[in-house]
Amino acid sequence: MKSALIVGGGNGIGLSITHVLKGYDKIYIIDKCKPVCVPKSVQYIPFDLLNKDYSIFDRLDESISTLVITAGYGKLGLFQDIDETEIEPLFLVNTVGVIRILKHFYSKLQSSTCDFHCAVMVSIAGMISSPFFSIYSASKAALHRFIESVNVELEKGGAKNRILEVSPGSITGTSFSGGETDLSQTRELSNEIVKRMMDKELLYIPQYDDVFRNVIARYQDSPHDFGLESYDYKIKSGRL
Repeated sequence: MKSALIVGGGNGIGLSITHVLKGYDKIYIIDKCKPVCVPKSVQYIPFDLLNKDYSIFDRLDESISTLVITAGYGKLGLFQDIDETEIEPLFLVNTVGVIRILKHFYSKLQSSTCDFHCAVMVSIAGMISSPFFSIYSASKAALHRFIESVNVELEKGGAKNRILEVSPGSITGTSFSGGETDLSQTRELSNEIVKRMMDKELLYIPQYDDVFRNVIARYQDSPHDFGLESYDYKIKSGRL
C-alpha cells in the first residue's frame, strides 16, 4: 500500500497538493480544520500541532511514502504590538511541530534503498529581513537552517532521500494573507512542488528568476538597508 500524508492539507496550498498527487492508494490529511472538496481516497484526521502528544504520526508511519508539511501561520505587525502569549504557539506550529513530525519519519528519510519523498513549506521570509513579520520570519529562518543542515547529514550518511524546502513569497489562492482557498490559482504551483519533491531537490523558491533572485541579492549586499527598504515598502503598499 502506497500512502501520502499532508500535514496542513485542510486548505490553501496543502489542499491543492492533495488534489494533484497521483498514484496513491490513500492520502491522509492532518489538520485542525476539516477540508472540503477532497478526492474519495483522502482520509481526514483532526490534529492540532499545539498538542503535546505526536504519537498519531507513529501510527501512520508504516504505509507513508510521501510526507508534505504545509502547516503554519503568521501575523503581520510590529514586534511591540505582539502579545507575549502569541510567541510560543507560533514557534510550536511553524518550527517545533514541523521538526517533531520529521523526527517521527526520519528513519525513512535516512534509507539508502527506499524512496521517501518529503517537502516542507517554509517561506522567503526565513531567508531575508522581514520587518512587521519578525516572529514569523524568525520561526521560518530556524526551519530553513534546520532543513539545510539535515539535508547535509542525510547526504553524508548515505541516504538517497532529501527534504525539499519550498520558500515562496505570498501565494494567491490561499488564506494566508486574508484571501480564500482557490484551487484553480494554486494548481500550477502545486504540480511544480510535487515534481521537484519527486526529483528530490533541496530548495524551491517560486518566482526565483523573475522576482527573488534580485531580492536575495539586495539582501545579501546589505541586510540592514534591505530591511529599511522592506519596512518602507510595507507602509507604502498599504499591507498593514
